[in-house]
Amino acid sequence: MRPEPDPERLRDALARARVYLIFTPELCGERDPLEVLRAALPWIDMIQVRPKARESGLDPLRGAPSSAPFSEARASYEWCRRVLELALAQERCLPVIVNDRVDVAASLLREGLAGVHLGQDDFPAALAREQLGAGALIGLSTHSAAQVVRAEDEPVDYLGFGPFRATATKGYARGLGAEACWLAQEASPRPMFPIGGIDLTNVGELERVPRAAVGSAILSAEDPASAARAIRAAIGE
Repeated sequence: MRPEPDPERLRDALARARVYLIFTPELCGERDPLEVLRAALPWIDMIQVRPKARESGLDPLRGAPSSAPFSEARASYEWCRRVLELALAQERCLPVIVNDRVDVAASLLREGLAGVHLGQDDFPAALAREQLGAGALIGLSTHSAAQVVRAEDEPVDYLGFGPFRATATKGYARGLGAEACWLAQEASPRPMFPIGGIDLTNVGELERVPRAAVGSAILSAEDPASAARAIRAAIGE
């Protein structure tokens, strides 16, 4: 059993984070998702494990398509464990967060998982804090200035804000844009990561933020390492 992450070290890594990878294995196509992740790691500061919620898909143990059913909890758990193996082998602190699943986060804290990311309609942040303790990282998705302001009363460590661009998969017909992302950052003392539709064609617009949560632009890229390096360069250090 690994020791639990040091809270001070986690929060220092969060404060320094610029590129937050939303790791959805299905976005890697026919390639081994862990090899794609390994290639991009040098330019990644945080990882959120977010497998697609469906009855079947990639087998987390083999990284290959499977017809066997995998519950959302099991898929999240298995992918988190595999991602942790890579992250904890790094010399630097590389926080790994699970999407939505407070139960998975609680079961893997002692294995090195940093915490959980919650949506507006997910498990309440206050209850997540009670279950995970003061040391865990908790993130919260926000989609408007009002939600950013309300988040000040929540026991969370960072915010996601978006979508930056329109995204059909999340049902947003238009994006909030770079100016709204900058204003959200200025309105909150917490680190804030723009998310949604960020790629190499528009990431430079976030230079004033300068953070980004990115998924397909790296995971689906022909050369994930080059894509991750270019995105990091575009938003600055």
